[in-house]
Amino acid sequence: MQFPFSKIKLPRFISTSTALTTSKNREAEQNCLSLFQSCNSLPKLAQLHASLIKFGLQTNPLVLTKFASTSSDLNEISYAESFIFASDAKIHLYDTFLFNTIIRAYAQTGHSKQSSVFYYNLMLEYDILPNKFTYPFVLKACAGLHDLKLCHQFHGLILKIGFDTDLHVQNTMVHMYACCDGGIDFAQNLFDEIAKSDSVSWSAMIGGYAKVGRSIDAVRLFRKMQISGVCADEITMVCVLSACTDLGALELGKWIESYIEREEVQKTVELSNSLIDMFAKCGDIDKAMKLFKNMKEKTIVTYTSLIFGLAMNGRGLEAISLFEEMERNEIFPDDVAFIGLLYACSHSGLVEKGHQYFNLMKNEFFIVPKIEHYGCMVDLFGRAGLVKEALDFVQKMPIEPNPIIWRTLISCCRAHGELELGESITKMLIQNEPMQDSNYVLLSHIYAKMSHWEKKTKIREVMDKKGMRKVPGTTMIELDNEIYEFVSGDTMHSQYKEIYDMVDEMGREIKKVGYIPTTSEVLVDIGEEDKEDALNRHSERLAIAFALLKTPPATPIRIVKNLRVCSDCHLATKFISKIYNREIVVRDRSRFHHFKDGVCSCNEFW
Repeated sequence: MQFPFSKIKLPRFISTSTALTTSKNREAEQNCLSLFQSCNSLPKLAQLHASLIKFGLQTNPLVLTKFASTSSDLNEISYAESFIFASDAKIHLYDTFLFNTIIRAYAQTGHSKQSSVFYYNLMLEYDILPNKFTYPFVLKACAGLHDLKLCHQFHGLILKIGFDTDLHVQNTMVHMYACCDGGIDFAQNLFDEIAKSDSVSWSAMIGGYAKVGRSIDAVRLFRKMQISGVCADEITMVCVLSACTDLGALELGKWIESYIEREEVQKTVELSNSLIDMFAKCGDIDKAMKLFKNMKEKTIVTYTSLIFGLAMNGRGLEAISLFEEMERNEIFPDDVAFIGLLYACSHSGLVEKGHQYFNLMKNEFFIVPKIEHYGCMVDLFGRAGLVKEALDFVQKMPIEPNPIIWRTLISCCRAHGELELGESITKMLIQNEPMQDSNYVLLSHIYAKMSHWEKKTKIREVMDKKGMRKVPGTTMIELDNEIYEFVSGDTMHSQYKEIYDMVDEMGREIKKVGYIPTTSEVLVDIGEEDKEDALNRHSERLAIAFALLKTPPATPIRIVKNLRVCSDCHLATKFISKIYNREIVVRDRSRFHHFKDGVCSCNEFW
């Protein structure tokens, strides 16, 4: 049941109602309350519902509160609502605790959080005064609604009422703002105003930074937390691990793991899952697998995290094996697990297996494919060079393809030489999304591949007029507990001269053993020599050169690229790994590349 927002009201006054309860009613009340202990299904809840009416307890706030709480535990809050707030209900006899229970229940739902706001307003209409527990519940609902205007309304309301100094309310407001688009700076301001913050305060702010991609700020704040003397708990660790995962900061992640052991932080299933996810997505998939094997209690999230990790690292057959183990252990896959499985097939070139599992999902598990599953299938065909099959699949989809699917198909066209098809699809996308900059970038790249330099220039001019800018390629590397970031042609680093000298040395050495630059990757109309120079200045080359300068011989190098690695850098890194005897692990936008002895783990499926 959904309700429109109404204007948030201020509570006016407290209305108390005292009801005389006979000993008979008291006995009925206690009997009914005791029955809730064993209520674990909807049929039992319906029986209790009948008993409640039979004994005349339909206006008893204590019993109704327990009824609502039990309904919520069974994911049946709408059942309780339909009875408690029926048209003939005597709502004026209800109390704050009952409303709090209803508000909290709806705040915990996936799709009915707006009902929390509705019932907050309803309790004020009946002059039932909220208390300091009401606001954290309704603020959590606001966090899930991602409505910044609504957040500001409740913030102002809390200031007027005077609950703004309550730590629990303050913490939830930080969390609320951190969950809203454009709200992170408001969250930071509130966090700074908390007189005596606890681990919940720090976790809310660290988690907020991680959620919006400001992972470096999340790590810095965690370091401040340690200096402040506030002890981190398992929630804090989950938030920091999320930031490590985003940054690809494996060494920091390893330190977090040792901190958890040293400080004896409670290792919940959620925290263990986060550790697995972090190691898998930071490139140490073997460590992730070891943690997985040592876990006593595994959930579908545990399995799915590792399946995705194996997929990113190009170990598709192992991902399939893990999926089959999950089935044997009677943990039934959901739609997310199948996304991971199809992703694994795509990144390992397992076209037939992917098609088989797509049909299995529909026909045996009766999971209706979502747009993400269709996207995985288009990617599966495209990476294998089956562009015509990918197009045919898109055209036969029972749901409307979204722009992401079309862009996936365009990338396949560009990678496998179907440039005219890619051009026509991109033009169609631009008509439908005239302000989406990535569409223009794709068309620009296609024209560069076709050597249609005038058309490419016109596209760039259109982007300039519309105020659009191409996302620059950046590469991050973690060394000695610091995160360094490079952009193409970077001269901001204090050692940029030494870095460029190393880049030039790398270029000379790899040419000696057969490297030939893929100058078609340079998307500007310049001479071949200038194209080679432009390729040598790509951000991943600079990061690798910096690592060769700053790390001992034979040690692994790990870098994180925000975009897809270009084919020339991919080729060059193979040679660099062999010449300098380094394992080089590159995480790009969609997967890992493990370079060793001149070979990449991706087997060209990237």
